[in-house]
Amino acid sequence: MGMAFKPRNTRKAQKLRTEATPAERQLWRYLSASKLDGYKFSRQIPVGPYVGDFVCRQLKFIVELDGFSHETSVKRDEYRTKYLEQEGYHVIRFLNEDVFKNLDGVLTVISEALKALPTPNPSRKREGDAHP
Repeated sequence: MGMAFKPRNTRKAQKLRTEATPAERQLWRYLSASKLDGYKFSRQIPVGPYVGDFVCRQLKFIVELDGFSHETSVKRDEYRTKYLEQEGYHVIRFLNEDVFKNLDGVLTVISEALKALPTPNPSRKREGDAHP
């Protein structure tokens, strides 16, 4: 039986939002309310079977934070990133430690990565070119 409707794991996403790590809370202060260059981010958003930490839906861009247990989950993170990229997302990862020790650097990397992405709305400039 093929199901057209794919349920999203919103309950898990809500739980993750409630139980945000200190690093997630810190970074969210700078990504919330379109504070970073006007880009709108949402946090803990279901994307297929995964939940993205910080998602800019407009540009299909995900920021992931990895805690100290990251070494044990490298393989799992690779599969996760590969899946998200196949879904058209650009994924960037930081360690929690980076947020605490070099927040300005993290924000700069995110900002530059966002600016490097193609805009979702193609330019309509060529519409006028058809008329001599």
